[in-house]
Amino acid sequence: MSDASATGLRRDLGRAAAWAALLGTLVGAGIFRVTSDSWQLTGPSVMLGHVVLGIPVLATSVAYAVFLSTPLGRLPGGEVNHLRAVFPGGRLAFLGAWLKIIAYLGAFAFLAQVLADHVIPLAFGALDPEEDRLWVALVCLTIFYIPHLAGVRWFGRSQVLMCVLLAMAIAVLVLPGLFHIDPANYRPFFRGGTWGFLESLVPLFFAWAGFESLAQAAGEVKNSTKEVPRIFLRGVVLTIALYVVMSLVTFGVLPGGALEQSATPMVDVAASYLPGGAEHIVTAGAVLAIATSLNASLLVPSRLCVQLSADGLLPGWLGRVSPATGTPVLALTAGYAVAVLLLVTGQLSLALNIAIFALILLYIAHSSALLMLPKRRPDLEAEVTVAIGPRTRVAAALVSIASLSVLVVVQVVGDVRAIAGESLSARASSGGFTALELGAFWLLIGAALMKRR
Repeated sequence: MSDASATGLRRDLGRAAAWAALLGTLVGAGIFRVTSDSWQLTGPSVMLGHVVLGIPVLATSVAYAVFLSTPLGRLPGGEVNHLRAVFPGGRLAFLGAWLKIIAYLGAFAFLAQVLADHVIPLAFGALDPEEDRLWVALVCLTIFYIPHLAGVRWFGRSQVLMCVLLAMAIAVLVLPGLFHIDPANYRPFFRGGTWGFLESLVPLFFAWAGFESLAQAAGEVKNSTKEVPRIFLRGVVLTIALYVVMSLVTFGVLPGGALEQSATPMVDVAASYLPGGAEHIVTAGAVLAIATSLNASLLVPSRLCVQLSADGLLPGWLGRVSPATGTPVLALTAGYAVAVLLLVTGQLSLALNIAIFALILLYIAHSSALLMLPKRRPDLEAEVTVAIGPRTRVAAALVSIASLSVLVVVQVVGDVRAIAGESLSARASSGGFTALELGAFWLLIGAALMKRR
């Protein structure tokens, strides 16, 4: 494996930028977007869902903290390096990275589209939600693509600024909202019973998916083996608290019927108790939340390409880093072009529908690597510097694998029902291919590419 300095990447991200990368991904599009979707399945128990999901996410983050505290934490590519270190040959690492790249390309396009949906209302009628949606989404995507070309320091500076403004918007939403909660809105707490609650965890995981994005930029964070593991663990705990408090206000203030019909639940909640016009601060917060997620997500595929190219698993040109800016210009541009194509053709589902499924499978593989680390790589185990004992690591890995496997089962059961209930042609015409079908499709393509390598 190559050292990060050998790839040409620059360590220009400080502690504040690293925190902003993690929190910007987590306290971002998910909490502002999936709230009403999950409420339809389970009701106010969504807030409990965040706690339930927070536990396996925290357990999963232990594996990242452990591996990133070793010399592997100085490299770009995150779990690609960790999987290759424990599972020789690189096949599992490549296929995991391949699915992750596809998922993030779909996320690019989706987040740009969601950002356009929130930006258009701020134009006060000057833009049409239907006719102008595409070009606004393309402009949003381009606005974040260009600074990434200029250097990772510009990503860091913009991410920190947006996260500070986002924190202000969340404070405006949450603090006054605590005094406008009606406990009657929390009943019934479990709207869809036990299965409804379990089903809600899959879309709700969208709010958590991508928490590991910071690991892909480890090669560009100063003192990464010390700073990144701490930020991972503390950031996840802080996010659990934020999600619960924001859900407490959302479900306590807005009646269920209104919430079910809302595309922008947080904004509608704020409008119900803030003085005239002040809800626009929360609207701006929603825009910033989506923007920070988009900004941080842009890092991931290009850094994966850098490491895969350095390891000989992808053509060298794809991971080439510009000596002028210290950024993988070609990989960034390729990702941008694919996202543009998905937006223009309207085929987001081909990549986006596997996002959660692919990431959960990757997290399971990564936690499995943590379990096998002492036996397969005792030399690397000896270089772990994070203060997490062996028993805690094993317990965290088992919790991660077991709990995430439940989500996989729920997803597979839902997909099997969808496949049995609707013909292939009907799903194709509606763009409703299941994660199971798309995952198999992309894995076959990835396996073919790997065979050629």
